[in-house]
Amino acid sequence: MTNDPTSSFYDDNAVIYATRKRNLPQSRLDAFLAALPAGASILELGCGAGQDAAYMISRGFAVTLTDGSTELAKQAEALIGRPVHILRFETLDIEGAHDGVWAEASLLHAPRAALPDILDRIRRALKDGGIFHASFKAGEAEGHDTFGRYYNYPSAAWLTALLGKGCWRDIAMTEADGGGFDGKPTKWLYVKARK
Repeated sequence: MTNDPTSSFYDDNAVIYATRKRNLPQSRLDAFLAALPAGASILELGCGAGQDAAYMISRGFAVTLTDGSTELAKQAEALIGRPVHILRFETLDIEGAHDGVWAEASLLHAPRAALPDILDRIRRALKDGGIFHASFKAGEAEGHDTFGRYYNYPSAAWLTALLGKGCWRDIAMTEADGGGFDGKPTKWLYVKARK
């Protein structure tokens, strides 16, 4: 990642972030995995400390882990015991390689203006019929949290329209109340779409 407040936060707080109490999003993971063939190839964008990847691997899936933070990648590597690729979303350049892309609480840091290109890159990385999952903190305009981290804060309508322009099929979006690292109540958007 570039030297910005969001990148600096994750590099400077990698150990604290990786060892925080976090509930595995098991119901979302199970729904995502159920839509994929057994042993499917999954690209995880923004793996953080690697807990989601560890779960997917334990279920027999082939997971390629990526993160924009070198320090968080080290935390995930320690947990998983395999390499994590350092990757910025806008440099993703893969064609038809994966059955699924898992981007839980990661694309929410991508600049709004860059999201159309990033979503196109994700779509290209998927095999035909591949499944995409992402989650975002909901809102109406981009901004920063109390830690200085950038968020794109999309509304459900804005995000649905963006995905529709990108030729995604079977777009499904749900909203739920939750929280985040900052401990504040958060409205989340969970997106599922098919190439």
